[in-house]
Amino acid sequence: MAKQKAVAVIFGNWDESYNELPRWVLGVQLTMPGTVAVLRTCPVRVGAQHDESQAFRHCKPLVSIDGTHLYGKYGGTLLVAIAQDGNSNILPVAFALVEGENAESWSFFLSHLREHVTPQPGLLVISDRHNGIKAALEAPDGGWLPSAAYRGFCIRHVAANFTLTFKGKDARRLLVNAAYAKTEVEFDYWFDILRSENPYCDEGRRFGHMTTNISECVNSILKGVRNLLVCSLVKATYGRLAELFVRKGREAEAQMGTGQQFSQYLVKCIEANLKTARCFTVTVYDRDNSEYTVAETTPTGSFSLGTYRVSLGSQTCDCGYFQALHFPCPRALACCAYSRLTWQPYVHQVYRLSSVFGVYQMGFTPPIPEGFWPPYAGPTVIPDPNMRRAKEGRPRSTRIRTNMDDADPNRPKRCGLCRQPGHTRRSCPQAGRPTGTAGN
Repeated sequence: MAKQKAVAVIFGNWDESYNELPRWVLGVQLTMPGTVAVLRTCPVRVGAQHDESQAFRHCKPLVSIDGTHLYGKYGGTLLVAIAQDGNSNILPVAFALVEGENAESWSFFLSHLREHVTPQPGLLVISDRHNGIKAALEAPDGGWLPSAAYRGFCIRHVAANFTLTFKGKDARRLLVNAAYAKTEVEFDYWFDILRSENPYCDEGRRFGHMTTNISECVNSILKGVRNLLVCSLVKATYGRLAELFVRKGREAEAQMGTGQQFSQYLVKCIEANLKTARCFTVTVYDRDNSEYTVAETTPTGSFSLGTYRVSLGSQTCDCGYFQALHFPCPRALACCAYSRLTWQPYVHQVYRLSSVFGVYQMGFTPPIPEGFWPPYAGPTVIPDPNMRRAKEGRPRSTRIRTNMDDADPNRPKRCGLCRQPGHTRRSCPQAGRPTGTAGN
């Protein structure tokens, strides 16, 4: 209660913040035409049409979705959709404030995500196995059914649920190894029991993403604002996103000024693969279709490690990495060198600097001052009294804990006051010092 009162003193009234939010959104839409905002009370109001200049068109064709709880005076959940550009930068593309994670709220969020942000066919959605997400993605009119879109499960959540029934670290390790397998033979070797789910056949849609870690990263960044008023939370999220676009845009522009064609992430991967490519012996077995056989040996050339088929025409390799990551593996690079071909045409467009720069080319304009906000004639927005947290007692945690929440036993415990290891808050040498004398 004391924390809620302190937040109210700094940021304003909790209840009035709900009704302030629609006017602030109108101010943002006036500042940045093309901004999509949907306010659903009763009846539903839908915002502007889809803007073809939005950043997601230049990202990898996948999106990671997740929800995180709010901890202010009123409960609720912040739903987020996260993408990634060709330089492995995390990019938030959509947010929604809802009453909780259920089928209705996920349907609301995913339907507008599909309409306004991710209309591309063949999109992959990575999430946990929440029943609300499952119901929303399987809705006949939602636009998320194959072949319009596909779903992939976060392997960390699958492994956490798996170990509840099948105990032991070896079982978990086999499951994770099977999920990360790039070929069907390797998958069958590690865990044949999972064939009914068939997680291997993603046909390269994952771009190497096996978890919802990019969503969890954004959740951790937003942890500090989840205690704020609803309007202050939205303002802080908008401000941090604008700062991200400015910073990453300058980095991409600076890289383009050097004359590079590809992202730093791809250049590092190609350089590492080129070092490995020296251990391959290449022979052509179909020159017309650019198909090769590649024999891998040890660095000394004394032992053979296997033979692979590589097709530059169809951009595939028996190792599975070429088609999974969408840029040449070491074996494909060896084939390019053997035929005196450049490897650049075999790289997916998303890794080009022009695509990375296209993500951040849209500038953010600071919202206009409150006195210039347009008038709002819509319904008065008030918080749901049923979402009000208990007025007395310590709030109960509703989080369902799994082994992902367990602390690392090898990680040293730190003091809650000075964040240094080796002691606790009670025995901290900084405790009791006057303010401003900590560094003396």
